[in-house]
Amino acid sequence: MAASNRMMLGPLVGSIDQGTSSTRFLVFNAKTSELLSHHQVEIVQKFPKEGWVEQDPKEILNSVHECVEKTCEKLQQLNIDITNIKAIGVSNQRETTVVWDKTTGEPLYNAIVWLDLRTQATVDRLLKKIPGKNKSFFKFRTGLPLSTYFSAVKLRWLLDNVEEIKQAVGDGRAMFGTIDSWLIWVCICGKNGGVHCTDVTNASRTMLFNIHSLEWDPELCQFFDIPMEILPKVRSSSEIYGLMKICPSLKSGALTGVPISGCLGDQSAALVGQMCFQDGQAKNTYGTGCFLLCNTGQKSVFSEHGLLTTIAYKLGRDKPVCYALEGSVAIAGAVVRWLRDNLGILKTSQEVEKLAAEVGTSYGCYFVPAFSGLYAPYWEPSARGIICGLTQFTNKNHIAFAALEAVCFQTRELLDAINKDCGVPLNQLQVDGGMTNNKVLMQLQSDILCIPVVKPSMPETTALGAAMAAGAAEGVGIWSLNPGDLTAVTCERFEPQINPEESEFRFARWKKAVMKSMDWVTSDISSNG
Repeated sequence: MAASNRMMLGPLVGSIDQGTSSTRFLVFNAKTSELLSHHQVEIVQKFPKEGWVEQDPKEILNSVHECVEKTCEKLQQLNIDITNIKAIGVSNQRETTVVWDKTTGEPLYNAIVWLDLRTQATVDRLLKKIPGKNKSFFKFRTGLPLSTYFSAVKLRWLLDNVEEIKQAVGDGRAMFGTIDSWLIWVCICGKNGGVHCTDVTNASRTMLFNIHSLEWDPELCQFFDIPMEILPKVRSSSEIYGLMKICPSLKSGALTGVPISGCLGDQSAALVGQMCFQDGQAKNTYGTGCFLLCNTGQKSVFSEHGLLTTIAYKLGRDKPVCYALEGSVAIAGAVVRWLRDNLGILKTSQEVEKLAAEVGTSYGCYFVPAFSGLYAPYWEPSARGIICGLTQFTNKNHIAFAALEAVCFQTRELLDAINKDCGVPLNQLQVDGGMTNNKVLMQLQSDILCIPVVKPSMPETTALGAAMAAGAAEGVGIWSLNPGDLTAVTCERFEPQINPEESEFRFARWKKAVMKSMDWVTSDISSNG
């Protein structure tokens, strides 16, 4: 096709958005923030034993290649010149742990997903080494409690239980990384000189990283007995890490030589994509889990109410680091996937909205989806999922409604905690993520919070945040992050439609159900320590 026939849009930025349930590649116009095209592929989650959640790192990589290829094809069909893609950003599911062989480029085990619970026995063993078995012992260094959630205990389990990994570490062949590190290493030359790096936001979710010095912490590595030489180099969230090599599946080789210049854990990317750059601005992302982040600026704030302190972003090598308070819920969209795949009461995830709308109430049924224990604000690994308040009248519609309500109640618990820690209540909630397309859920959320819920018309804020970081990087410079240059976002608002007394009554019943879900597991669910 002659270049003159192609649509000239100015510089474009690509964004790899590798989430827990799917991978996407999206392309944005750097001047207008408009989403031009994207492609999505669902990722298989494996559950080899109760409480175990794994993914195949090669499948994740191939899904990235497929999404890039298909998005480039779609752009060409729209007469958009793909040589205008000037930078690529990466956003990823955080904490999920991969170890690979740097000589062969092959993963040495499946990725252990952030939701996985096999490490509970490892956590219990490590707690015995801490004075008073205090799970918050490292909180002021890492921002995190000792939990199965974070990468260090997953890596410890792999070193204890996988012979190939033990051997590779001994031979100096092993590399550890979260999903961002694995993708960047492969996409920038791989075994032929790949760049082994991560960014500060992902590093802050490992429990091996000092969030003040912004370095791997030798004492933490010693505590978890992790060899520091297998860790990636920590970089800022916005700088050129290297140039994309030809992906084997990219027939066109279209993105060869394009810089990968943005990297953010998915929740930090959504904070950037929602343009929450001011102290006190917050967003809630509804994905596999639910994550409410509140920007606390250049000051790390430590929670008294079960929230995490995490790195929000560092948008350039010489730029300051910004922190956030985070409320994390393990199961949000995952409960809908469970209704679809495990119970079979939905054919598609979208059907949950229709089922819930048909009844408009849970009819006194409450669902606590504590499939991976309870995260914030409880941090209670012994909890398990329960559905209570059932009668002979209860049907699948009521259960579907209760599942959506559960997502909203969990968000209410996070919001209450953030309001207490920050001292200034949020007067509206900015939301994003796949589940926000569900209007019943969004209205329910506003009703249960008793404040407006505000959804941007372009919900792909995670991918947008990674694209913004990539386009703004030094040496790329095609996306301005100056407040005056940021594009105003059009939004949809959902206002509360029930009285606060009813909301409080339902929330109190929910909390009663949560108490009943606790202390369910008393024995070790893992066969290995």
